[in-house]
Parts: sequence; structure tokens; C-alpha cells
Amino acid sequence: MKKAYFNWSTGKDSALAFYKILQNKDYNIGSLLTTVNKKFQRVSMHGVPISLLDQQAKELGLPLYKIEFPEEVSMEKYNEIMKVGIDKLVQEGYNYSVFGDIFLEDLKKFRDDKLAEQNLEGVYPLWKIDTSEIIKEFLSLGFKAITVSVNANLLDKSFVGRVIDKQFIKDLPEGVDVCGENGEFHTFVFDGPIFKKPINFEVGDKVLKTYPAEESDTWDNSFWYCDLLPK
Repeated sequence: MKKAYFNWSTGKDSALAFYKILQNKDYNIGSLLTTVNKKFQRVSMHGVPISLLDQQAKELGLPLYKIEFPEEVSMEKYNEIMKVGIDKLVQEGYNYSVFGDIFLEDLKKFRDDKLAEQNLEGVYPLWKIDTSEIIKEFLSLGFKAITVSVNANLLDKSFVGRVIDKQFIKDLPEGVDVCGENGEFHTFVFDGPIFKKPINFEVGDKVLKTYPAEESDTWDNSFWYCDLLPK
């Protein structure tokens, strides 16, 4: 079997990709990998508390390997920290890295180029599957997820801290991907067939955060966050 680690984001695409790779007997998933913000002790991008990330890993029954980043990091420093962290996995005999990406070509190329530098190969169980089919399968399998971050330029406050269901999908504005693959929203998965038991949490405050953006910056910089509190 091919020894692989899984890039776990805490969200729905990651959860479905994990479910699918478990069905593929060619791969042996030996560890989860998650990047975290060292200062705030939260999952990068999603903002989920590390305590809830740890609960997910426990219910998935796999060891969790965390790569810590400072509050602000340049791309050069990001690549440096990632290389050092992944080198440790390579030394443990891992040859494959599994992701939940769906259709972002540039992101996949970036990942594959970086992996190749360390003689690793990327695996993408959801690649090029229509996102409307992905979300249907996600829900039909019994997965449950809540939005923890939404792009405030595309979605208003009512979309954050909301459980993903058929009505949520129906309410999304035109042009917003139903899986949020373009970064429209991020989620936290708290139940589903991959977990031994559901993750317990409480919904906390909803906060709008706007980050400084340079004129050349093409990234959206305003997001609604919903804090999740361990129970």
C-alpha cells in the first residue's frame, strides 16, 4: 500500500476527500496534517480552535501533525516552514499527500510543484468532480458542517454560523460556488461517517474582520467569522 498523509482543513471538502480515499485500498493514510496559527492557536484560514481540531483527529482515529505559522508570514517564509515540516513526514516514509481540492488549477500546480521538490506525489480524490454533485454526496452520506468564515464581499452575516443543508445551498447568491471552492466560505465538519462520534461544540460570537490590503493585492480582505467553542 502507498503510505500517505492527509491534509486536513477541518472542513467539508476535506472530510469528503478523506471518506473517498479510505475507500481506495491502494493508500494507507497514516497521519493528518494541519497548518495552524501559533499565536491564536487556531486552524489557518478556517479559524477553528485547535481544541476542536484535536477532537476531530481523535474521532478520526489518526495522529495529527501540526505545522505552526506566525501571525504574519511571507510566501518565502511559508514555503520554508512547510518544507521543514513535511521533511519530517518524508523521513517517516510518506510518499503521497492527499488534498480535498476540486478545480483550482493554479493551486494544484503550486502544490504539485512543491511536493515534487520533496519527492512526494499529490492525490486529489475530488478533482474535477462537479461541485453540485460533491455537495449532494456530502449531505447524502450524513455529513454535517457549519460555516465558520464567509467572504463579506460576497455573503452577508446571515451565512456565517449556519449549518450546510439544502436550504443553505438554495440561498447562495448567483456566482457563489456551492462548495465555496473559490474561498467564498469555509466550514467545520462535526458529524459524518468518518467520525466515531459527533464533535460537541457551541456557537460563539460572529465578528467582521477586515485586513489591510495593498493596491496590488487581489485577495478579498473582509470576512465574517463565527467562533466555535468546545463543550
